[in-house]
Amino acid sequence: METIHVHSRAEVELIEVTSQIEDILRRSGVRRGVAVIYVPHTTAGVTVNENADATVIHDIVEDLKRLVPRRQPYYRHREGNSASHFMASLFGPSVSIPFENGRLALGTWQGIFFCEFDGPRTRRIHVQIQADQGMDDLRLED
Repeated sequence: METIHVHSRAEVELIEVTSQIEDILRRSGVRRGVAVIYVPHTTAGVTVNENADATVIHDIVEDLKRLVPRRQPYYRHREGNSASHFMASLFGPSVSIPFENGRLALGTWQGIFFCEFDGPRTRRIHVQIQADQGMDDLRLED
């Protein structure tokens, strides 16, 4: 497992990390399998979305802020970041992406984004490269 450190600059921010994940995959030397990307924080997440047009990410962030207001009179969490926890639950802490011939099987317009919901902070992303043993490596018992 390798760890990437991400430095967010805003309270709510999506930061593309596709190239860092691809670097880890390339260094692993594994040709086929699954990359598991995991964020070990309760107020952050990870997602796959469009990376060709930055306005998509802008729109997602703005709608998140509108849909999940930072303050609500009924919030009870003492740290004051209930909205951050809710956003993180919506996105989730991990994604699994298959790869073939050492390349992530992302669509043409897809990228991997670290999702900050309680920034700015320094965060971690754990990346586990899992090799596919394939049918050739399985032996059937007689």
